[in-house]
Amino acid sequence: MTTEHVVALDLRGRTAMVTGAGSGIGRSVAERLVAAGARVVAVDRDEDHLKTLDGVVPVVADLSDPAGLDAVLRDCPDVDVLVNNAGLQHVAALEEFPPDRFAYIQAVMVTAPFRLARGVLPHMYAGNWGRIVNISSVHGLRASPFKAAYVTAKHALEGLSKTVALEGAPHGVTSNCINPAYVRTPLVEGQIADQARTHGIPESEVVEKIMLTSAAIKRLIEPAEVAELVAYLCTDVAGFITGTSLSIDGGWTAH
Repeated sequence: MTTEHVVALDLRGRTAMVTGAGSGIGRSVAERLVAAGARVVAVDRDEDHLKTLDGVVPVVADLSDPAGLDAVLRDCPDVDVLVNNAGLQHVAALEEFPPDRFAYIQAVMVTAPFRLARGVLPHMYAGNWGRIVNISSVHGLRASPFKAAYVTAKHALEGLSKTVALEGAPHGVTSNCINPAYVRTPLVEGQIADQARTHGIPESEVVEKIMLTSAAIKRLIEPAEVAELVAYLCTDVAGFITGTSLSIDGGWTAH
């Protein structure tokens, strides 16, 4: 006789905030947490994308704008789960990398997660429960050429996540990074032309020769696969997982 052990993912009564929720990983995460019963605050700068999400509280915001972030936090003071997902990419050699683009990427992918975590932690501490999940990347653990801003931001996010984990532990708050390799998202699809130009190869060869060359499993990750790992980290049984980086990279970092 076998006994099945099922992880209970019931987030009824919890409020989750997901940034970059309009598409890609963020959209799948928002949909998964809605399915688990959470009240999901979906934050994105693209209002049209948010309109196509069912069952969420849509919030249009530019995460590079501190005043906009403050407004989001004022309107959503009771966040129990924070998923820092919003991100963007720019591919260029370092000596040609636009400084303003570098600064903008740090604002969206480092400063915004800091300000959001800072804003939601008091509520989490008061309830002695909270989950912060940071969508990092394999590039938070490994560098690649021509991605100075993205690699820098993801490495910084790793450090922020670990610091939150250490401070939040006495208050029932966990903080972790998820580190995917290339996920089938608009962000990745938008890189193909840039990668082809930078490496001097046809666009048709970018996925195989650039994106999947380090992975043992030769396919792109589906957003729903990342969302399921996010959902697991929000369960009570994942309460001892904190301060870590969970790779979902098809064996990339096994090298």
